[in-house]
Amino acid sequence: MSESIGSELLDFGKQDGLITAVVQDARTRRVLMVGYMNREAFDKTVSTGHVTFFSRSRRKLWTKGESSGHYLVLKSIRTDCDGDALLVEADPIGPGVCHAGYESCFYRVLQNDQWVEADQRAYDPDAVYGAKQ
Repeated sequence: MSESIGSELLDFGKQDGLITAVVQDARTRRVLMVGYMNREAFDKTVSTGHVTFFSRSRRKLWTKGESSGHYLVLKSIRTDCDGDALLVEADPIGPGVCHAGYESCFYRVLQNDQWVEADQRAYDPDAVYGAKQ
């Protein structure tokens, strides 16, 4: 099997074929989310310019925004010294990337031994994804 473009430094063998991908807003530098990429998700991200992950629970690829319209447009990818983690810089399209309705999945902060929502919701997730059954 041939190496995919740009993956020669990446070590997909440490975490059952997955690499942790930290997604950062290319403009504000805020961390938006963390996901996982297998080689196919990495290749699709590079070839399409839309950040794509591998869902560990559903065992399949998913492109951020495919159901919400809130895409992550790839700006750059960096890898760490071990080749087992990625820093993905992207331009977020839409009011937020978090499926709970926030700009970032990191909307809670630990204060006085309690997790507190530090951000306001950016959009109504029920309107985007449908109400939970």
